[in-house]
Amino acid sequence: MDFSLSNTSLWYMIVQTGMVSLLLLFGNLLRRKVRPLRRSLLPTAVIAGFLGLALRNLDWLPLERLFLDGVTYHMTAIGFIALSLRMPSRHDPAMQHLNRRDGVRSGMLIVSSYLIQGFVGLVIMIVLAGLFIPDLFKAAGLLLPLGFGQGPGQANNIGSTYQRVYGFTGGTAFGLAIATTGFLWASIGGIIYLNYLVRKKRVAARIDQDLTAGTEPIHEPVADSDEIPLTEAVDKSTIQIALVLLVYFLVFLFSAGITLLVQNVPQLSGLENTIVPLIWGFNFLIGSSFALLLRGGLSLLRQKGIMKRQYTNNYLLNRISGTAFDIMIITSIISIEIDDLSGLWVPYLVLTTVGGIVTFFYVKFAAKRLFPSYQMEGMLSMYGMMTGTVSTGILLLREVDPGFRTPAANNLVIGSSVAIALGFPLLLMVGLAPQSTLLLYITLAAIVVYFSILNWLLFRRKAEKTVHSKGQPES
Repeated sequence: MDFSLSNTSLWYMIVQTGMVSLLLLFGNLLRRKVRPLRRSLLPTAVIAGFLGLALRNLDWLPLERLFLDGVTYHMTAIGFIALSLRMPSRHDPAMQHLNRRDGVRSGMLIVSSYLIQGFVGLVIMIVLAGLFIPDLFKAAGLLLPLGFGQGPGQANNIGSTYQRVYGFTGGTAFGLAIATTGFLWASIGGIIYLNYLVRKKRVAARIDQDLTAGTEPIHEPVADSDEIPLTEAVDKSTIQIALVLLVYFLVFLFSAGITLLVQNVPQLSGLENTIVPLIWGFNFLIGSSFALLLRGGLSLLRQKGIMKRQYTNNYLLNRISGTAFDIMIITSIISIEIDDLSGLWVPYLVLTTVGGIVTFFYVKFAAKRLFPSYQMEGMLSMYGMMTGTVSTGILLLREVDPGFRTPAANNLVIGSSVAIALGFPLLLMVGLAPQSTLLLYITLAAIVVYFSILNWLLFRRKAEKTVHSKGQPES
């Protein structure tokens, strides 16, 4: 075998990942040393992504689009699989009940935020198409909740599906641009609100400090007492990686099986352009479901005494998911093709501006009602996640709750799991809306109905609890 420079396929992955790694390390340096970047609360991965985007568009960085898209696609699924494999923490019954209650509320709030973003997105695109841009792809309004609420991975997947299957020119770049702007809303918008809270004397003036200095240490348990040893016949981290990759391999087999079934059964041929793209596009959702099944299977084996030790390790799985999401954020931003946004600048700016404002006020209103004892922490963490990712939600939360004393951080984790189940109808809407004008309006109506149901359940339950405890509803 030729190991030299002439064997380009041998060194391709090393060269491409090496450049991404260099951007990440340099972005981390900039964030620590440049005060405006540190004040912005932008994650290191976002800074590295913007830097790579600029260098690539100047033709100074030979990162290939195929590589970037592939890494974004796979890292999204790997990150969600690792999160879903984590075993639930053990708490006393009272604390477990509170965490479960607020976690379910958070999941409903997450999906409600998706829905209001989807409603805003569709209405804006319908109005723009009716008044100014007749040939506008109206279903692209659903890229707002995918980009803001679920991050660049899903914005990339569905944007490319809209572009490839339904002819939405620039769909991939449009989705990624929305997701990238979401990070700006999360970070810069979050900083503006934090400064407002400082002026109102509701938060100590910590914003100018380095996030790694002057904060209380976060003690994350490294292992449970009954886990497999750190190193034995095989390293514990190797087991975690193997479990994640096993689940992802099962996702591939499942998706390939569905595809072959649709292609070879004449009665299902009509699903090839609808269900099949969604199956591959929502690989993260299938991966999360399979990971939960595997986690449940391992727990059952331990309960039956067939398996004596716990093989999953939450600490290492958190590291795997964090690494996957950091890489995904960098590659997704770099892969934006600025030229593809030609003709889409007006929809993009209107969508992201109105979407950011509506998300802020809706989450603020909901947090006050749902988390009365820690409404500021609940609002900032949820707003950061609903415009960026879990990491931006945590960054904002650390400014007001550095020791994670409130349940807000736990809500992001449990709520995300609940949202996977509750958000499934929205994923169906994403596939239905672009098929026809009639289905687009049916989707819009379905969003309104589902949003109304979720909010009735959320705020009615809160009002009932207040009536029961105080004798009158909360004003």
